[in-house]
Amino acid sequence: MKFVFVFLTALILEVFLQSRWISAMKRWRVNLIQKAYGPQSHIETKSSTPSMGGVVFTTVALFSVILIGVFVSGGWNDLASFWFFPAGAAAIGFIDDWIKFRMKSSEGFPSLYKLGAQVLLAVPWCIWMALSKGGISLWPGMILPVWISVPLTSFLAIGMLNAVNVTDGLDGLAAGAGVISMAGALVWLPLADPFFYSGLAGISIYTGFLWHNAHPAKIFMGDVGSHFLAGLIISLAVCGDCLAAVIPLGFLFGIEILSVSAQLIAIYGFKKKIFLMSPIHHHFELLGWGETQIVTRFLVIHGVGLTVAASLLSGVFRG
Repeated sequence: MKFVFVFLTALILEVFLQSRWISAMKRWRVNLIQKAYGPQSHIETKSSTPSMGGVVFTTVALFSVILIGVFVSGGWNDLASFWFFPAGAAAIGFIDDWIKFRMKSSEGFPSLYKLGAQVLLAVPWCIWMALSKGGISLWPGMILPVWISVPLTSFLAIGMLNAVNVTDGLDGLAAGAGVISMAGALVWLPLADPFFYSGLAGISIYTGFLWHNAHPAKIFMGDVGSHFLAGLIISLAVCGDCLAAVIPLGFLFGIEILSVSAQLIAIYGFKKKIFLMSPIHHHFELLGWGETQIVTRFLVIHGVGLTVAASLLSGVFRG
């Protein structure tokens, strides 16, 4: 029953504290500045919506870590290694959001500075994880040597940070996909494992956030929230000894970031567009799909894609 207590406590805390945070953000007028080159409908309907809801995630996560540490004996070191990356990622996202707020702009960190900060976070953490285990497991029992695991994991971690960030463009999309991903990750984690409890807390946080972020959203998670979510997914894969799980867990996020990459290559390389607008969820908006329709269908695709990809990976590695 301990895991039920952790789940419900984090869920209730998130719903309650987020409602207080929404009121504070409205009072301080911390709104998301919509990008001028984004969908016109977003500029018209979402410009007054508060942002930086991810700040509450970190508060609830801190309480959850203390709770898990009390429940799981000897788990403090594991908890530190797990939560270091999400916490650091959230800090980068917070600075990005804060710059946007102070500058009253849709652009925060210059892209290269942001990438540099992500590298400075990801590489040391991956080195720490690899050295503490003698390498990072691609699959349970299949450990990659340090010289392979560090650059590979760093690349995947940085990619996930940016993939979740571009996915967070419609009400409930990134949070909903994150809940599905973390639920999928719990399938292979032992019930008494501190990483299981950590993933469960993550599910609670983003499920509680969906109460306020469902269309029409009362608040957005901001970069602080999207970076935190990406960090959780990566930590679940790495600490759960299954780096290959990044593929199914990041299924939708991968599609979103690849659509952006393909669009940029097409524009700068061939002077043509593949999509009406990227990331791909905006393409369907411009085709006339409703926001709720896109989110629902994308979450279905993510759930199915995660299940199929995980099954195929299991077949490959287990022979």
